[in-house]
Amino acid sequence: MTTVSEAVVEGDWEYRRLHLPPGVSRRAAAIQLSIHAEFAGWELRTVRLYADGTRRVWLRRKKTSESLPGALPT
Repeated sequence: MTTVSEAVVEGDWEYRRLHLPPGVSRRAAAIQLSIHAEFAGWELRTVRLYADGTRRVWLRRKKTSESLPGALPT
């Protein structure tokens, strides 16, 4: 199950961390990240792949005055 943390605001950017467990394929991870980018305005900042197959992903988006939707449920 993918875990999504709350967004952190730093200056002009919002950051959100995703935790993808070892069983998630590369293709499934790419699809999830594409959905976050397409519908919630997030872009990929960093991906860390650990030896056990776990991925830690940082997403970011520009902070705007108008409210954008949060991360999509996974």
